[in-house]
Amino acid sequence: MYTRREFGKMAFAGLALPRIAGAAINPIVNGVRLGAQTYSFRELPRTPGGDAIDPVIKACVDCGIGEVELFAPQVEPQFNAGARGRRGDPPSPQAVKAREDLRKWRLETPLDHFRDVKKKFDAAGITIYAYNYSPNPSFTEAEIDRGFEMARALGAEIITASTTLDVAKRIAPLAEKHRMAVAMHGHSNIDDPNEFSTPDSFAAAMKLSKLFKVNLDIGHFTAANFDALDYIRQHHADITNLHLKDRKKNQGDNVPWGQGDTPIREALQLLKKEKWPIRAYVEYEYRGAGSPVEEVKKCMAFAKAALA
Repeated sequence: MYTRREFGKMAFAGLALPRIAGAAINPIVNGVRLGAQTYSFRELPRTPGGDAIDPVIKACVDCGIGEVELFAPQVEPQFNAGARGRRGDPPSPQAVKAREDLRKWRLETPLDHFRDVKKKFDAAGITIYAYNYSPNPSFTEAEIDRGFEMARALGAEIITASTTLDVAKRIAPLAEKHRMAVAMHGHSNIDDPNEFSTPDSFAAAMKLSKLFKVNLDIGHFTAANFDALDYIRQHHADITNLHLKDRKKNQGDNVPWGQGDTPIREALQLLKKEKWPIRAYVEYEYRGAGSPVEEVKKCMAFAKAALA
């Protein structure tokens, strides 16, 4: 386990050297493809009146990240839904309008918008491996279907989805239609059988379609008291990418890497040893003392040191 001071020092060891503009950023470290879920940069301010793409790309370049799982809300505009009511209250008229505006944007925005996003990442030397598009029960069939078209336009190989088993049943025929894999992202809520969090819930999803895979968040999996290393060994052929974060067992908090119970180092060493084509992506969620860019640099340094 690392102290905060040791964890901070690792960031300096992992700083990237100056890069030639336009050159690809190599994501491979000792045979393992490292990258980031761009949700890690959710707190960065957007460009005035625009999306979050330019700040996210700059952050990735600053952190030496060459491959990403792109978080859909950073591609989409923000519509003002007003203040949230109490849990269980019906949505306000403003929230209903914001939801309909977002649906309209998803269905009517030309795919060239997404192709232009891809061009920006390409120009920065960054590959979009996955599009994190997460349908919930409010999504129409057309809205789910459109996500596959967006992903193709972005150049993504797969979709990752934080969704539920009942919605996954609606996604399955559309995954088959588009012949694109969808990797289910798990959390740690083991009390709701509709949530993806347990080995059994992932197995239930994969029975729905051969194109359904697993985006294993080893932090959440550990917090739910499951053995991430054992799951990776048994199901590596069905795992597209890992989310790397550190949490404590028994639904414990997100903590700086090396201070929790998640076997981050061991998982990376396992991927290195077995040469499985599973991506390993930083997902920054703990409350760090520095900016998101500073903290992601520390996480990248930790991962690189673990693979040395």
